[in-house]
Amino acid sequence: MSDPLLIPCPHCNGLNRIPAERLGDAPRCGRCKAEVLPAAPFTLTQGNFASQLKGDLPLLVDVWASWCGPCQAFAPTFAQAAVQLQGRCRLGKLDSEANPQLSGQLGIRSIPSLILFRGGVEIARQSGAMPLPQLLAWLRQQGI
Repeated sequence: MSDPLLIPCPHCNGLNRIPAERLGDAPRCGRCKAEVLPAAPFTLTQGNFASQLKGDLPLLVDVWASWCGPCQAFAPTFAQAAVQLQGRCRLGKLDSEANPQLSGQLGIRSIPSLILFRGGVEIARQSGAMPLPQLLAWLRQQGI
Protein backbone atom coordinates (compact mmCIF):
# COMPACT_ATOMS: atom_id res chain seq x y z
CA MET A 1 0.00 0.00 0.00
CA SER A 2 1.37 3.39 -1.02
CA ASP A 3 1.52 6.59 0.99
CA PRO A 4 -1.70 8.60 0.83
CA LEU A 5 -1.85 11.69 -1.38
CA LEU A 6 -2.84 15.05 0.05
CA ILE A 7 -5.60 16.58 -2.07
CA PRO A 8 -7.46 19.83 -1.31
CA CYS A 9 -11.23 19.76 -1.63
CA PRO A 10 -12.40 22.08 -4.42
CA HIS A 11 -15.48 22.99 -2.35
CA CYS A 12 -14.20 23.72 1.18
CA ASN A 13 -10.37 23.74 0.65
CA GLY A 14 -9.92 21.07 3.34
CA LEU A 15 -6.92 18.77 2.82
CA ASN A 16 -7.77 15.10 2.39
CA ARG A 17 -5.45 12.09 2.63
CA ILE A 18 -6.42 9.67 -0.11
CA PRO A 19 -4.53 6.45 -0.95
CA ALA A 20 -3.30 6.55 -4.56
CA GLU A 21 -5.08 3.29 -5.35
CA ARG A 22 -8.41 4.87 -4.27
CA LEU A 23 -8.27 7.96 -6.54
CA GLY A 24 -10.64 6.30 -9.03
CA ASP A 25 -13.24 5.52 -6.33
CA ALA A 26 -14.83 9.02 -6.25
CA PRO A 27 -13.35 9.97 -2.86
CA ARG A 28 -15.37 12.34 -0.66
CA CYS A 29 -14.07 15.17 1.49
CA GLY A 30 -13.78 14.34 5.17
CA ARG A 31 -14.97 17.84 6.10
CA CYS A 32 -17.81 18.74 3.69
CA LYS A 33 -18.52 15.30 2.15
CA ALA A 34 -18.36 16.70 -1.43
CA GLU A 35 -16.49 14.91 -4.20
CA VAL A 36 -12.77 15.70 -3.95
CA LEU A 37 -11.94 14.84 -7.58
CA PRO A 38 -14.91 15.99 -9.68
CA ALA A 39 -14.98 15.12 -13.39
CA ALA A 40 -15.39 18.81 -14.18
CA PRO A 41 -13.28 21.94 -13.76
CA PHE A 42 -13.79 23.84 -10.51
CA THR A 43 -13.70 27.59 -9.91
CA LEU A 44 -10.52 29.23 -8.65
CA THR A 45 -10.53 32.63 -6.95
CA GLN A 46 -8.16 34.91 -5.08
CA GLY A 47 -9.58 33.40 -1.88
CA ASN A 48 -9.06 29.70 -2.64
CA PHE A 49 -6.06 29.71 -4.98
CA ALA A 50 -3.34 29.27 -2.33
CA SER A 51 -5.25 26.38 -0.73
CA GLN A 52 -5.78 24.67 -4.08
CA LEU A 53 -2.05 24.84 -4.92
CA LYS A 54 -1.38 22.53 -1.98
CA GLY A 55 -1.50 18.83 -2.47
CA ASP A 56 0.12 16.07 -4.40
CA LEU A 57 -1.91 16.01 -7.63
CA PRO A 58 -0.97 18.51 -10.37
CA LEU A 59 -3.30 21.48 -10.90
CA LEU A 60 -4.00 22.77 -14.41
CA VAL A 61 -5.41 26.31 -14.41
CA ASP A 62 -7.34 27.79 -17.34
CA VAL A 63 -7.21 31.60 -17.10
CA TRP A 64 -10.15 33.03 -19.05
CA ALA A 65 -12.65 35.91 -19.30
CA SER A 66 -16.32 35.97 -20.27
CA TRP A 67 -15.75 38.46 -23.12
CA CYS A 68 -13.01 36.32 -24.73
CA GLY A 69 -14.29 34.33 -27.74
CA PRO A 70 -11.38 31.84 -27.80
CA CYS A 71 -11.87 31.29 -24.04
CA GLN A 72 -15.53 30.46 -24.58
CA ALA A 73 -14.67 28.13 -27.47
CA PHE A 74 -12.02 26.36 -25.35
CA ALA A 75 -14.30 25.80 -22.32
CA PRO A 76 -15.91 22.56 -23.63
CA THR A 77 -12.46 21.16 -24.48
CA PHE A 78 -11.23 21.93 -20.96
CA ALA A 79 -14.32 20.23 -19.52
CA GLN A 80 -13.65 17.12 -21.65
CA ALA A 81 -10.05 17.09 -20.43
CA ALA A 82 -11.31 17.16 -16.82
CA VAL A 83 -13.25 13.95 -17.46
CA GLN A 84 -10.27 12.21 -19.10
CA LEU A 85 -7.76 13.36 -16.48
CA GLN A 86 -9.89 12.66 -13.39
CA GLY A 87 -7.66 11.24 -10.65
CA ARG A 88 -4.43 12.25 -12.44
CA CYS A 89 -4.71 16.03 -12.60
CA ARG A 90 -7.12 18.57 -11.11
CA LEU A 91 -8.50 21.25 -13.46
CA GLY A 92 -9.49 24.71 -12.28
CA LYS A 93 -10.82 27.79 -14.05
CA LEU A 94 -9.71 31.29 -13.05
CA ASP A 95 -11.81 34.23 -14.30
CA SER A 96 -9.23 36.96 -14.96
CA GLU A 97 -11.88 39.71 -14.85
CA ALA A 98 -13.23 38.65 -11.45
CA ASN A 99 -9.70 38.09 -10.05
CA PRO A 100 -7.47 40.82 -11.56
CA GLN A 101 -5.00 40.86 -8.67
CA LEU A 102 -4.34 37.12 -8.91
CA SER A 103 -4.13 37.31 -12.71
CA GLY A 104 -1.50 40.02 -12.29
CA GLN A 105 0.44 37.97 -9.74
CA LEU A 106 0.46 35.06 -12.20
CA GLY A 107 1.78 37.33 -14.96
CA ILE A 108 -1.14 36.75 -17.33
CA ARG A 109 -0.51 38.62 -20.59
CA SER A 110 -3.01 36.85 -22.86
CA ILE A 111 -6.02 34.62 -22.50
CA PRO A 112 -6.81 31.85 -22.59
CA SER A 113 -3.68 30.81 -20.73
CA LEU A 114 -2.98 27.42 -19.21
CA ILE A 115 -0.67 27.11 -16.21
CA LEU A 116 0.34 23.73 -14.82
CA PHE A 117 1.35 23.55 -11.15
CA ARG A 118 2.94 20.60 -9.36
CA GLY A 119 3.70 20.80 -5.65
CA GLY A 120 2.61 24.44 -5.63
CA VAL A 121 5.18 25.42 -8.26
CA GLU A 122 4.49 26.41 -11.85
CA ILE A 123 6.09 23.84 -14.15
CA ALA A 124 4.61 24.77 -17.54
CA ARG A 125 2.59 27.48 -19.27
CA GLN A 126 0.79 27.59 -22.61
CA SER A 127 -1.10 30.49 -24.19
CA GLY A 128 -4.03 30.08 -26.54
CA ALA A 129 -6.81 27.58 -27.05
CA MET A 130 -6.03 24.15 -28.46
CA PRO A 131 -7.96 21.03 -29.44
CA LEU A 132 -8.27 18.20 -26.91
CA PRO A 133 -5.66 15.87 -28.53
CA GLN A 134 -3.10 18.69 -28.51
CA LEU A 135 -3.93 19.58 -24.88
CA LEU A 136 -3.54 15.96 -23.78
CA ALA A 137 -0.27 15.65 -25.73
CA TRP A 138 1.07 18.82 -24.07
CA LEU A 139 0.18 17.42 -20.65
CA ARG A 140 1.86 14.09 -21.48
CA GLN A 141 5.03 16.06 -22.28
CA GLN A 142 4.78 17.51 -18.77
CA GLY A 143 4.51 14.02 -17.23
CA ILE A 144 0.75 13.99 -16.65
